Amino acid sequence: MRRRVVVTGLGAVTPLGPDAPSTWAAMREGRSAIGPLRTIPTDGLRCAVAAEIPDFDPAARIDVRRLGYMDRFTQFAVFAATEALDAAGLRGDLGARAGVVIGAGTGGAVATEEGYRRLFVENAGRVHAATIPRVMVSAPAAVIAMETGARGPVFAVSSACASANHAIGTAMQLIRAGAADVILAGGTEAPLCFGGIKGWEALRVLAPDTCRPFSRGRAGLVLAEGAAVAVLEDRDHARARGAPVLGEILGFGMTADARDLLAPSVEGALAAVRAALADAGLAPEDIDHVNAHGSGTVLNDATETKVIRAAFGRHADRLSVSATKAMHGHALGATGAIELIAVLGALRDGVVPPTVNHLGPDPDCGLDVTPNVPRRRALRAAISNAFAFGGLNAVLAIGPSSFSPGP
Repeated sequence: MRRRVVVTGLGAVTPLGPDAPSTWAAMREGRSAIGPLRTIPTDGLRCAVAAEIPDFDPAARIDVRRLGYMDRFTQFAVFAATEALDAAGLRGDLGARAGVVIGAGTGGAVATEEGYRRLFVENAGRVHAATIPRVMVSAPAAVIAMETGARGPVFAVSSACASANHAIGTAMQLIRAGAADVILAGGTEAPLCFGGIKGWEALRVLAPDTCRPFSRGRAGLVLAEGAAVAVLEDRDHARARGAPVLGEILGFGMTADARDLLAPSVEGALAAVRAALADAGLAPEDIDHVNAHGSGTVLNDATETKVIRAAFGRHADRLSVSATKAMHGHALGATGAIELIAVLGALRDGVVPPTVNHLGPDPDCGLDVTPNVPRRRALRAAISNAFAFGGLNAVLAIGPSSFSPGP
């Protein structure tokens, strides 16, 4: 029998709250954190809305002497990992059987912009001495390993908006394979800087007001920042130390469209959903809930609707779908980990979080997307979709702490 992989701790810092419980509480209540940008100057920006963390204080959980070599995205990840470890009841040096896998799409965007500003605007002769360790995509994983003594598999995953799901799925596979007993896995992103937003403006995919996934009148995505980290653990290892079990990663599917850098493909995403279900040993009818990629763009939401209908057939009409980016925004490489909090909360509490900002059904998005109001429903299992630029698809199948395979 292959090893089963459970979640024993969650940590987060998101626009919805400074930790995982407050983030889930906001999702469950349907509160949105999208609003006018306040943390950076907006002169010259056409799109000045985002989901940001305006009062983040890294010193609340991180030694101030170590902050100098951390970009904001690394600070987010370490902050979330500290909470996840506390929640899992893990203390001290984690050792050689522990690892860290953290996803990020853009790396140290704030430090990169700061360096360019010093060189090209201020005409400084040098940049900050810690610029390279600040901008490395692998910095969050490396720093978390340093902070925890995790000396097993430690690396970064970067696959645009699928990064966190790839990180969590890969960590699950490593534990299944016996390469580690415990892995901190998740995603982090801090893309809210002037140059980064201008790049997204150039793609013409940003909404001018808010994110409306699957709704008529939807006009694009809303950028966000934040991080979420889960402690994944071999179930027997968790049981032996009496750890809390929040849920189980049942399966993982990953595919590539191999077709277009920007336009999504039904075929590639559908293959990832089917691979996740097959890996979990689940039939489509075993799934009650879908946390959709649901970015709020016209093309992506219509394409994902086709994917869900093709994957689930007639059962698609019995699914409760949520697109939580309408609340926490699109945190790029961190989003899948933030959405894991939503899925585990929904499975535990029997509450489907709503797709807020919904103005009414779109004929291209004919699914039950739980519009505007949360819904009580007992849920057996769920999937969480991430379909990224580059045609990179990563889907997780997730069960509650009480999940039992078979009849």
